[in-house]
Amino acid sequence: MVRPVRAIVIAVLVLLVAFASAWSSLALWYRLPLPEVGRHASAILFGLFGASVVVALFGRRRSRAVLAFAVAFVLVLVWWSTIEPQANGAWAPDVDRQVTGEFDGDLLTLTNVRDFEWRSSTDFTERWTTRSYDLSKLKSVDMFMSYWSGPTIAHVIMSFGFDDGRYLAWSIEVRRLSGGSFSPLADLFKNSPLIILAADERDVIGLRSNFRGEDVQIYRLRASPAAARLLLREYVSDANALAATPAFYNSLTTNCTTTIIKMMRVAGDAVPTDWRLVVNGYLPEYAYDRGALDISVPLSQLRSAAHIAARAHDDGVSPNFSQAIRVGVPSPQDAL
Repeated sequence: MVRPVRAIVIAVLVLLVAFASAWSSLALWYRLPLPEVGRHASAILFGLFGASVVVALFGRRRSRAVLAFAVAFVLVLVWWSTIEPQANGAWAPDVDRQVTGEFDGDLLTLTNVRDFEWRSSTDFTERWTTRSYDLSKLKSVDMFMSYWSGPTIAHVIMSFGFDDGRYLAWSIEVRRLSGGSFSPLADLFKNSPLIILAADERDVIGLRSNFRGEDVQIYRLRASPAAARLLLREYVSDANALAATPAFYNSLTTNCTTTIIKMMRVAGDAVPTDWRLVVNGYLPEYAYDRGALDISVPLSQLRSAAHIAARAHDDGVSPNFSQAIRVGVPSPQDAL
């Protein structure tokens, strides 16, 4: 019985050392405060060290090898714990300002609502505004899915509709430095801060549909005004907290989907764990199964009507953009 148990222990140690070695190497690769050559060399050396420990696990000096690796890994973790998100930086213009909000009863006043005028994905007029919204006039919530990398991954934007015809969109994004780019792998390793944007739909939706060429889809949610108000308050609360204490974006644990899920749960909605919350391109199917969409029509019909590209391009990002992109999109609100 000794040999099978030893084989199992060694197999588990191999997996643990391999995982810890890979994670540590990537952490050093992306975040070690050295010039690029130094970062890459350190990452490669740690990876080779991990490989040598894996080999040693099959020899007589496995205990020493495991102890040496454990010490090295703890040192990496201690260093990792000292890395804090950058509070100030030369941010890209579209993520330069964090929205904040104040409530006076049902009156919400937001500072730094983004309202850029886009002429292309790189040519724009920058405009940040202060706006007020009466939450007693809030009547709907819509979910936008912007597919930028095939059918499995999308950027999720929630938009709140008021009875005066205005829509307020919220987008949870990577706060890139000017000239920087989005990297899902790098952003697993404390690469960029998180930012919560409040924006006009002509800006944050029109940018993606009309200028970036993403497949943007809209799904009108079956949410009561009371539930919508709770969720909007959570957005404001999280935005204010983020303005006070920066946090890192993480491609798996703190992104546009996971943050929304957290808000919805705080607001009292049950959001059962599901693989589609990770592979978020399938969120419409998840929402349909949960009864959050208009289930009086087939999901295939909702999917077909959800694509806004043709309507968005025909409209040309006019002041009537929000109304134009919703033409023909089934809404469950009338049934509430």
